[in-house]
Parts: sequence; C-alpha cells; structure tokens
Amino acid sequence: MTVFEMRSPEETFAFGERLGRECKAGQVYTLIGDLGVGKTVFTQGFASGLGITGTVNSPTFTIVQIYEQGRIPFYHYDVYRIADVEEMEEIGYEDHFYGQGVCLVEWANLISEILPEHYTEIVIEKNLQEGFDYRQITLKEH
Repeated sequence: MTVFEMRSPEETFAFGERLGRECKAGQVYTLIGDLGVGKTVFTQGFASGLGITGTVNSPTFTIVQIYEQGRIPFYHYDVYRIADVEEMEEIGYEDHFYGQGVCLVEWANLISEILPEHYTEIVIEKNLQEGFDYRQITLKEH
C-alpha cells in the first residue's frame, strides 16, 4: 500500500495522468471515493496519460464509456447505479476486464464479487483539516 498527498486538483489530475502513462493492457483499477472527492479529475488525468484528448466524464447513466483513440482501449465504468451484478454481465464486462485494454471502475466496492483476482485499488479521500483541495490517494495491489 502506498499513500500520496495532493494539494490541488491539478496535482490530482497529474497523478492520474502519470498512472495512465504507466498502465498496461489488461490492468484493472478500482476507484473508491465519496461524491465530490475528485474521481472525475483523476480519471480525466488518467485518460490524458493514455493519449485521449476528448471530453471524459463519469458514465453514471451509461455505466461504461469506451475510449479507443488512446494508446490502448480505455473502459471507464461507473457502477454506482448497478442494482445487481447481472447487469454487468449484460454489458459484457468480462471482455473489458480480461481484454487488451485498461479498465477504471468507479464505485467498484458495489461489484466486488466479480472483480478479477488481481487489480489496483485507488482510494481518494478528503481531509478538510489539511485544506479544501487536499486529497489523500492510496494505492493498494490486490
């Protein structure tokens, strides 16, 4: 487990961008954090690191957004509205989780039973005592 401290949205974006540059095909990242903690800023940085230049928003209502214009396909999931993991099967998540792209899954704790054996958990937390823009990002390999 590794902990990083960010003091601005720009630092959070840059950290996501670095992970996007370093990731490899077949990797799955889970993204855990309360509403408004910076998951979208992090994800936009991650996509930038993959070479994706278009708009990147959370796919809250579509569940998955697919970006193929980067160096490897990027599958961005937001499973906040998933009522049952069977919905993930209907989407065809296995092709993405075990394919040649990279997956980033927001609210992954809601579908923990179908996550692959190996993934990287990213937890973003606020600490208002450290300042409004302060974020603690924890990476943990599973």
